[in-house]
Amino acid sequence: MTLISNCEGDTVKAGEVLAERLRPGDVIAMYGDLGAGKTQFVRGLAKGLGLTARVSSPTFTIVNEYLGKVPLFHFDMYRLADADELFEIGWEDYLARGGICAVEWSENAEGAFPEDTITVRIKKTGENTREITIDRIGME
Repeated sequence: MTLISNCEGDTVKAGEVLAERLRPGDVIAMYGDLGAGKTQFVRGLAKGLGLTARVSSPTFTIVNEYLGKVPLFHFDMYRLADADELFEIGWEDYLARGGICAVEWSENAEGAFPEDTITVRIKKTGENTREITIDRIGME
């Protein structure tokens, strides 16, 4: 599925659209340059999951937890060197909790993701425009 975003609000809406299709335990690996809109996308995921907490980038904390009927675990791997560091902070425990794991800077931890991980690629196509591609086997 490919969506076009013309503003931050469209990027949030794209996250909401994906949230409608998620199941507890899903992992979302996000890719995109700095400022592409990954955190905006996660704001949409939270909104679509019915969470009302203020979503912010977990760059310095590595993970933010947003608790609700289905919790959202928002990871930022920017400061991690590899997947081993993700396991050191309890990745397997988060997977076992049955929430949604959304991971920014996924290229730094690719070896940690399950086979059925959803990938979200956000590509800047202009100052305010983005192309958002969402892929998972069986998802159209």
